Amino acid sequence: MLRTSNPALSEKIFRKSVAESGAQTMTINGSIQKTALLVFLTVAGASYTWSKFLSAGPEMVQGWMIGGAIGGFIAAMVIVFKRNLAKYVAPIYAVLEGLFLGAISAYFNAMFPAEGIVMRAIALTFGVLFAMLMLYRAGIIKPTKKFRAGVMAATGGVALVYFVTIIANMFGANLTFMYESSPLGIGISLVIVIIASLNLILDFDFIEKGSQAGLDKNMEWYAAFGLMVTLIWLYIEILRLLALFAGRD
Repeated sequence: MLRTSNPALSEKIFRKSVAESGAQTMTINGSIQKTALLVFLTVAGASYTWSKFLSAGPEMVQGWMIGGAIGGFIAAMVIVFKRNLAKYVAPIYAVLEGLFLGAISAYFNAMFPAEGIVMRAIALTFGVLFAMLMLYRAGIIKPTKKFRAGVMAATGGVALVYFVTIIANMFGANLTFMYESSPLGIGISLVIVIIASLNLILDFDFIEKGSQAGLDKNMEWYAAFGLMVTLIWLYIEILRLLALFAGRD
């Protein structure tokens, strides 16, 4: 019942995280507050590399972008395997991912300066977040067993596409259809955006069920981290989708 396609938020994690008798437990408000803090830290990190790009040029942010991406991945793995460290490592993860997002956003902004795609991507990301939350709260989209299975399969398919693309590029095979402003490229990007959006429903359900199950208070940090993983993925895919549309002009 608590299964989710987000690897950071799984049923197994729930079973191992029920709070001991008398201990503080996870709440929805607590998870929201911690998510807001992680968003703030991500924006702070992004602001640094964004401003550095504008003042010093793209060469000065490449190291920050690569370091943020690799460091963020390492921090995420630490949290996944050592969830009791989430309250210490999740803020670090947010800052590192912010450094990466700020740099890559600045690159896209420089490529399409007249489009304003970065601000549009940010607005659409939070628009999708609140829209999916409203749909979840209204019961219009219910995280049923079949829904979970479908989202999990689709997310796994996207992960496989990412993996194959990376491996192909390593061996010199450029899968350009993934990045071209063609109907196929735009269609693939749009499908990925939809899949990322549906993952938000499972994240919301995880937080709600976690508070009802009386999980340990530290799981608020873990749940906030899991939601941030989805939001960052969603933002990157929306940014890429907007860039593909802009490239058709």
